[in-house]
This record gives sequence, structure tokens and C-alpha cells, in this order.
Amino acid sequence: MGTHPPTTDGLQAGLKNRHLSMIAIGGVIGAGLFVGSGAGIHAAGPGILLSYALTGLLVVLVMRMLGEMAAASPTSGSFSAYADKALGRWAGFTIGWLYWFFWSVVLAVEATAAAAILTNWVPAVPQWAWALLVMMVLTGTNLISVGSFGEFEFWFAGIKVVAIVVFIVVGALAIFGLPPGDEAVGLSNLTGHGGFLPNGPGAILSGMLLVVFSFMGSEIVTLAASESPNPVKAVRKAVNSVIWRIAIFYLGSIAVIVTLLPWNDPKLDASPYVAVLESLKIPYAGTVMDVVVLTAVLSCLNSGLYTASRMAFSLGERGDAPKSFAKVNKGGVPAVAIWASVAFGFIATIFSYTSKDTIFQFLLNSSGAVALFVWLVICFSQLKMRKVIERDMPERLTVRMWLYPWLTYATIALILFVVGYMFYDPDGRKQMVLSVVAAVVVLAVGLILDRRRPRESAVTAGGGAAIGPQGGAPATEAVPAADTEAKAADRA
Repeated sequence: MGTHPPTTDGLQAGLKNRHLSMIAIGGVIGAGLFVGSGAGIHAAGPGILLSYALTGLLVVLVMRMLGEMAAASPTSGSFSAYADKALGRWAGFTIGWLYWFFWSVVLAVEATAAAAILTNWVPAVPQWAWALLVMMVLTGTNLISVGSFGEFEFWFAGIKVVAIVVFIVVGALAIFGLPPGDEAVGLSNLTGHGGFLPNGPGAILSGMLLVVFSFMGSEIVTLAASESPNPVKAVRKAVNSVIWRIAIFYLGSIAVIVTLLPWNDPKLDASPYVAVLESLKIPYAGTVMDVVVLTAVLSCLNSGLYTASRMAFSLGERGDAPKSFAKVNKGGVPAVAIWASVAFGFIATIFSYTSKDTIFQFLLNSSGAVALFVWLVICFSQLKMRKVIERDMPERLTVRMWLYPWLTYATIALILFVVGYMFYDPDGRKQMVLSVVAAVVVLAVGLILDRRRPRESAVTAGGGAAIGPQGGAPATEAVPAADTEAKAADRA
């Protein structure tokens, strides 16, 4: 368990290349794609493809910016650590805790979803017992070692990937009239039934609000890369492949759905993927998709626990969380941070049963827009961090944001436009308002704590992030730390 060399922050470099590759691929395939895509199709019709394409473009651009910073200075805190140094400690504190809050709530969502499927299979076991069981099993895998987490995620993500690839191949054959379809469907469902945009162009934005949540998780690989022998190479590979991953798994599978079935088919509301397979008379389609969805749910629960614990670990390292969060066990994993994340997740799970329409709904809504906040912080951090990297360590700029800084500004404008539309949209307004309230509360706590404690050096406070003190001024001690990490990566 402790055979892997420790990283600069005490964690173990126990993730193999195949683990990181599958984490990168699986990170963009959540359970929301299999189950929640029906709501987006209902809202936008075939135009949901544009919603996915625009949201996917945002993810590609943001991941490029994050990859630029992560390749220059890999750290378990990822964008939170970069925000700490580029924008100020308040920014790293706020976005770090919001991100932890988001994934801790996700633990409850995924545990409840997994329990619902398992209860259908084995109704004799209470649903709450299944939720407790899956959470405890995956807590155990995360506590053993990071390699144990990586192995589980490798197989979970692998099943998701195979399922979507098979779905796309089978669907494409049916579209052209080959088995298992009886006759060529063509493109009639894309242009019929009210046209490509049956609910008007505004529905594209409404669709975006529904699919943004599905893309959260792409950034996990930049956290995980710090626990691999060659983090710079892992980040570079993940960032360069994000375009085809989104194009195939999201656009490819959704295109098959809206091409094979009319967008207003009521069967799409429950599970679009099951509806397509049943329309093609694929035997046991529902059971097969239940297995795939369960796998996706367990994968999200597994990676969510990992992500929440590593963000808590990084916050502990920087003095923005209890110092015990930054301690690792014999397996090289932050056990206290893991247990703290599980505890919050389990409390939220209890609320999902006892107060589903009140407290649990509040938790969901107040964390719903965190993805947009994270993306904005990444954009603003990259604007400042790029200048410091170019000046102090240009050799570490192995991943570059395209058309800097103009494309970064354009990305910020697009994210702000989506945020503004959420305030305008009746369905998105409550989620955005509560998310802003949560962000303001966390920010206020961060500012109060920041005034009560002495400033720390750039390296100590930022976990080695290659950026200077508050406001982005270069720090002489930050450069050697980054050089040390670069040499370590080269030796690996």
C-alpha cells in the first residue's frame, strides 16, 4: 500500500497511466447523461445538440486553461490552489469549500440513486441500507490507497465507455437501415415534429442550464494527476483528448437518440437510452441500462469521494481547513478528509429520505451553480497565472491556452451570459440565487478568517503552486518549488 513514492505534499504517486486515462474519459460521463438527458431533449428538441455543443465548448476552453496551470504546477488543490495565489486567499478558500460542498452533496445524490436501483433488484433490503452499504464500500476503497480508488474507477469508467460506444454503433446501424433496425430512419426526426428548434432558439440556453451539471467532473483528472508518477504528461494527455471525448460520448450518443426517436416521444422522459434500445427491440434493454446506470452512479460516487477528500486535504494544507485534513495514513491517503466528506455526504443522504422537498432540495439548489463559479475562477486565475509562468518559468508552459488572452475573455463573457440567463429563467433562478447565497456566506467566512491569521509564504500557503503572493506578484521561493516538481516529473 505504501510502496509508491510520496509526492511533494505527502500523498502517494499510486495512480497508473491507465487509471488516469480512464478517469479522464469517465470524468465526462456521469449518470446524468443516461438519465437526465431526457429533460434537456424535452426542453430544446433536436436543438439540444447545440446546447451540448456550446456547453462542451465551454468545458474544452476551461479545461485548456486549467491544463495550462496544472501542467506548470500539478497540485492536489488544482484550481483552488491556483486561485489562492492568482486572485487571493479569499478566492482559493471560497471556491475550494464550494467545490467540496458540491461533491459532498453529490455523494448523497449518487448513493440514493444507487440504492433505488438495488432496491428494485432486491426489495427485501431497505433502500437506506443499500445507500449506507455502497457508501461504506467505496469509502473503504478510498481509504486503502489511491491505487485502490484508481482500480475501481478504471473498471467503472470502462463499463460506461464500452456501453456508450456500443450504443452509438448500434444506433448508427439502425439509422442507416442496417440490423437491428428494420428500415433507414434518416434525418426525418431532426427536422420533423416542429423542426430542429421546435421551442425556439431560446430553448438552446434552457437546454444548457439542464446539461451543465452533466459536465462537472472533467476537472477531476487535474487533481488526480498530482498522485501519478508523471503528472505533467498526464495533464497534457487529458487536456488534449477532451475535445474528442465530449464529441463522441455526449454529442455522438445524443445525436443517435434524437435521430432515431422523435424529440417529443414520452418514452424519452424516463430514460432516453432505454427508449432507443427498446424501440430497436433489443432484449433486456431496461435491465442492461440499469446495470450501466448503476455503474455510472458508483463511478460518480467513487470519484466524488476522492475529489471532495483531496480538495479538503489541500484546504487543510493551506490552513483553510482543520490541519488534521492534511494528514495522510500509512496508505498515503488523507483519511480524516475522507471521513469528513463521507460524514457530510451521509447526513445529506439522511435528509434525502427524511426532508427530500425541504433541506435536501435546499442542498441541491445551493450547490447547483457551483460548476459555473468554478469555471469563472479558473478563467480569472489563468489570466494572471499565465503572465507569471511566462516571465518566471516559460519552460513549464507545455500546455497553452489558445489565442490568449482573447479567448479567455470570450469564455468569461459566455459563462457570465449563462449566469445571467439563469437569473432570467424561472427554472434556473432559484438555483442560481441559492448558489450565490451559499457563495457569499463562504466568502464572508473566508474574509473573516483571513483577517484573523498572519500571512504565509507563497509556497506554504499555496501548496507549491507556481504563482506569487496575493495579487499575482512573483515569489522567488515559488520558482524553485516548481522546478523541483518538474525535475521529479522528468525522472519519472
